[in-house]
Amino acid sequence: MPQTPAYKRILLKLSGEALLGEDSYGINRETVERIVGEIADVVNLGVEVAVVIGGGNIFRGFAPAASHMDRATADYMGMLATVMNALALQDAMGRVSLVSRVQSALNIEQVVEPYIRGKAMRYLEEGKVVIFAAGTGNPFFTTDTAAALRGMEMNVDLVIKATKVDGVYTDDPKTHPDAMRYQRLTFDEAIIKNLKVMDATALTLCRDQKLPINVFSILKPSALKRVVLGEDEGTFLHN
Repeated sequence: MPQTPAYKRILLKLSGEALLGEDSYGINRETVERIVGEIADVVNLGVEVAVVIGGGNIFRGFAPAASHMDRATADYMGMLATVMNALALQDAMGRVSLVSRVQSALNIEQVVEPYIRGKAMRYLEEGKVVIFAAGTGNPFFTTDTAAALRGMEMNVDLVIKATKVDGVYTDDPKTHPDAMRYQRLTFDEAIIKNLKVMDATALTLCRDQKLPINVFSILKPSALKRVVLGEDEGTFLHN
């Protein structure tokens, strides 16, 4: 029996740390291939997929290595790290015949094409995966905010944030075994309770545009597919 997705177009927010696997730095090939396999399963359902990728596995603007740097300079370095991750993701997709395009908010035209909304929309309509790199192209904004922004620009039905925990909990489940997972949350609840789902700018943007978010674990096999099918997976944030 064919499975019917609950969403036609999604944006997947992947942190750079999601690409680490068991490594402490860089890009773990097996982990990237597994994530690409999860994305391919969703594309095969007929879902249009955009991805915003972080760069924390290589460099982040507020890491100890950046402690004595000018913040804007450090953030630009972080944006370049996301371009490296995007290329690694695209390469892995090509090896499983998944057609993708990388668009960067910073102009590096010898390497990737610049972000052009109309082209990105057309790629999605053609069934290509679009990987957005370099965040918003501006320092002081996180890739969470970039995910909210690109999600709205691409008219997606859902922003899906991949984490290492299967949803949002009342407390840290690693240190508090009795912590409970929220099945559903309103944006206002998440902001008031300071639940660290995404940064406040991203949450406010999604709330104001009525763009729901689902937080799930990228480590759980087929979890992304279950989210797309509308099953109870992770935590669903809504107005």
